[in-house]
Amino acid sequence: MSRNILLLLADAAEAKAVRRSLVHSRDGPFKVEWVNRCAGALERLCDPRGEKIAAIVAGLFLPDSQGIETFDTLIHARPDVPILVLSRSQDEYVARLAVQRGAQDYLLEERLDGYSMPKALASMLERSANTEALFLEKERAQVTLASIGDAVISTDVAGNVTYLNAVAESMTGWSRQQASGRPLQEVLRIIDADSREPALDPLALAVLQNKSVGLSANCVLIRRDGYESAIEDTAAPIHDRRGQVTGAVIVFHDVGVARAMSLRMSYLAQHDFLTELPNRMLLNDRLTQTIALARRHGLSLALLFLDVDHFKRINDSLGHAIGDQLLKSIAQRLVACVRSSDTVSRQGGDEFVVLLSEVARAEDVARTADKILVAVSRPHRIDHQDFHITVSVGIGVYPTDGADAETLLKNADLALFRAKSHGRSNRQFFRPGMHVRVGERTF
Repeated sequence: MSRNILLLLADAAEAKAVRRSLVHSRDGPFKVEWVNRCAGALERLCDPRGEKIAAIVAGLFLPDSQGIETFDTLIHARPDVPILVLSRSQDEYVARLAVQRGAQDYLLEERLDGYSMPKALASMLERSANTEALFLEKERAQVTLASIGDAVISTDVAGNVTYLNAVAESMTGWSRQQASGRPLQEVLRIIDADSREPALDPLALAVLQNKSVGLSANCVLIRRDGYESAIEDTAAPIHDRRGQVTGAVIVFHDVGVARAMSLRMSYLAQHDFLTELPNRMLLNDRLTQTIALARRHGLSLALLFLDVDHFKRINDSLGHAIGDQLLKSIAQRLVACVRSSDTVSRQGGDEFVVLLSEVARAEDVARTADKILVAVSRPHRIDHQDFHITVSVGIGVYPTDGADAETLLKNADLALFRAKSHGRSNRQFFRPGMHVRVGERTF
């Protein structure tokens, strides 16, 4: 499906060059609409009749708007549309300010080429889509949690059970008929998770103090069959029309689901939704930590930047469903090729990065890369069919090829390009002097 891009640039020649790089990019297809004024961009963004705009690529210095005001105007008009800023070197501070205010990223116009622009745009769109999907999943989770019914138990003033709702029946294991008239402590068995001693009776406290009270933290409910669940609760006295305490009610719910959901949301924020490998964010965090550790102890580490050869052909000919299964199969094989202390990450699309957390010699890195090449090239069995694919590998070694995460990743990526240009299905170490000419990189 074509992705519609609104290109906002003052210079017609520059806009033409950018449009050409996007329209003919393998990361597309992109459909580009060009306007040269901020007012024109606002008119297009607010026009409900036009095709939906997937992203904005914008220069901030226009005939009718200058600097950060341009960005503020755009994001105020359509905060839901991701923005990629184009900037000249002398105005880079403005581009950085735009990123701080919500732009997805920025590119320097002096460094634009046929590879970096569409690649950055495709990555931005993927990040935006993933962020939106994560937001929707979080919203669904919050609605689900908010809809979970609380358990309710009431007692008379003597502490004997008078009522349970259906949720309380399920959580305690007692039916209303079985529990009615029994002492609360028999039906509602609550202990401290650490000491395993009985917790204070919240209903007794509520009746005694004539006010709402809550359970102490870290309490566990033991169901009639022995099943345990972490709970939170509140107990309050029940009054008659004369204000006299006639009993109490306790409202409680299982917080185990909430805790598990919180962990799940944290997991989703740091892992690729398809392969469940660490994503770009988690890789960057681990790489930064590993570099700091290596610097402190004088160690070496290595990055392997992988790209599936001719993956677009696979998707076009076999369909995205098969392509996704192949990516998952590749991910499993990559994990099997490295140590548990290493990290295999999916960068997006058909790109993977392997972080070897500690290496003694370049030969060890080469051996691991060769192992990966062989493992991935073995037939992948999907839907009773064998599929044959290969990958190309670029290698960067710390500290020789980069003293920080960004440089190391960039140089491993350049080495990957060298592997692609040398026939694919091979591995190449980064070497000083490697560079990519404008428009040269096409995988």
